[in-house]
Amino acid sequence: MFDMSQFRRIVVLTGAGISAESGLSTFRDGGGLWDNHRIDEVATPEAFDLNPDLVQRFYNQRRRAATKAQPNAAHLCLAQVEPQCEHWTLVSQNVDDLHQRAGSQHVLSMHGQLDQYLCVNCHKEGNITGELSTQDVCPHCHKVATLRPRIVWFGEMPLYLDDIMTNLMACDLFVAIGTSGTVYPAAGFVEIAKRNKAHTVMLNLDGTDNLLFDKTITGQASQIVPAYFYDELGFKR
Repeated sequence: MFDMSQFRRIVVLTGAGISAESGLSTFRDGGGLWDNHRIDEVATPEAFDLNPDLVQRFYNQRRRAATKAQPNAAHLCLAQVEPQCEHWTLVSQNVDDLHQRAGSQHVLSMHGQLDQYLCVNCHKEGNITGELSTQDVCPHCHKVATLRPRIVWFGEMPLYLDDIMTNLMACDLFVAIGTSGTVYPAAGFVEIAKRNKAHTVMLNLDGTDNLLFDKTITGQASQIVPAYFYDELGFKR
């Protein structure tokens, strides 16, 4: 068992694998589709310009699924560990709010959130109650059909990168959970952490060939995340 006091600054990166056990599809399959839609149909700014009704229906469906899902033991574990750390940074590649509903107080949702909107006219943001449609009026600029999901689409810059990089360069433990870490910029996070002498760990359903990880534990996130943080690192349940 590690002495958890040796890790004073922890960065955790979570991906689709942590939410899959809560019943949320990763939306990708071997054919390069997202829930039977091509990426360029629903996940680019050009798609929203071309067919906003389709894009809104797609994300309304995802939002309904996320609302029905419940945090699992992995989400709950991370929320329990957070207040026990001197400096804790949770970065999520997911767009659901399961970390927040589990009790995590500070989540950097680098790909945005399903329950928020962005106005393409005035660039104001807000929370979504219900569903979005092309008939909605922005409550800030009062334009019609300008509200889109506050999701980082392909070709757009992820959010909070400055904060993420600052914490990666200062961390002494980097843990990737439920993600292959093969898509940039997230794929470069372990490299940055390792370059700054952090201990690096992958907790994932599948293993990795990435030699930058000092330790890899495979299995269901709901089992291996609590086992690692509680049993191996010694955090309190």
